[in-house]
Amino acid sequence: MEPAAFFDTLVAWQRRHGRHHLPWQGTRDPYRVWLSEIMLQQTQVATVLPYYQRFLQRFPHLSALAQAETDEVLAHWSGLGYYSRARHLHACARRLVQQGGYWPGTAAELQRLPGIGASTAAAIAAFCFGERVSILDGNAQRLLARLLAFEGDLAHAPAKRVLWQRAQALLDPQASADRMAAYTQGLMDLGAQICTRSRPRCPECPAAALCQGLAQQRVAELPQKSRRSPRRQEDWWLLLLRRADGAIWLQQRPPRGIWAGLYAPPVLHTEQAALQAPPGVCVGQTPILHPVIRHSLTHRELRLHPVQWQWAADAPDPAAGPGRWVHTLGKPQQHPAHQPIALPAPIRVWLLENLPPAPGA
Repeated sequence: MEPAAFFDTLVAWQRRHGRHHLPWQGTRDPYRVWLSEIMLQQTQVATVLPYYQRFLQRFPHLSALAQAETDEVLAHWSGLGYYSRARHLHACARRLVQQGGYWPGTAAELQRLPGIGASTAAAIAAFCFGERVSILDGNAQRLLARLLAFEGDLAHAPAKRVLWQRAQALLDPQASADRMAAYTQGLMDLGAQICTRSRPRCPECPAAALCQGLAQQRVAELPQKSRRSPRRQEDWWLLLLRRADGAIWLQQRPPRGIWAGLYAPPVLHTEQAALQAPPGVCVGQTPILHPVIRHSLTHRELRLHPVQWQWAADAPDPAAGPGRWVHTLGKPQQHPAHQPIALPAPIRVWLLENLPPAPGA
């Protein structure tokens, strides 16, 4: 296959049939492209769209993001998941501002910044600076592995490096910045719309005549990737301490691990501990046991068991670590006068549905 044939075919297809309506398209502003690329990691476009718009309203440029507190950044990210992305985003903004707000113009330099991996760096460099470098996100991996009938196991880094080298060989070394942007967007669009994980629409693919995987009737088995280990199931008991005014006691999670840095009810790991009345609850009460909340993470299945206790009016704050009483649990844009608080989406949704704030809170 002549490399130019695929490059030219994809550019022509993207310009006629690709996506052109997304709010981060049509710009070479690295801040907006970077933000969209980070949000889109392991997250669907439809989910990202409202978050992207709201995030830009609050943090319209790099310095606004850099000057914000981490808790506020996490609060505006709440619901997108993979919260390390938000922490790295914030750290990267601060690093860039410290360096004078200068964005490196090459993928190699961009990769040195917090939270910017190789494919994200390539996307920013291609879209914003016209660098002739290929992305290799999940969609591009699948598309190129099928196109090239690539045999390597993409669960392993050496195979990914080989595929990336072959992806680079497909580029037009004389491509203009506009054509490079169209090609990069085309890889994303063709992988998302046509060369999908299941039920790929091969008859509609502009590169069908070039696809070695299709010629060998191996599209369904490509790319090769070792099976992931099964998700581990964990049971967490959520200690819901509630005052008479409706306030809920929340603690900040540790800086590493699930929901790192977010606020949540204290987590206990045995039912026995959760059913033992903590000092400070109303005398003689029994806990309210709510139905289990099921929440899926990439490698784990969480079963969350809310256990509610009423906090005595004259009791001091709970002694089980630092925390805060919180009345308003809505998203930051719903309560701009309140200090935003970053909660995991399943916790926020459950609290709002089952323990709404007291009137006037």
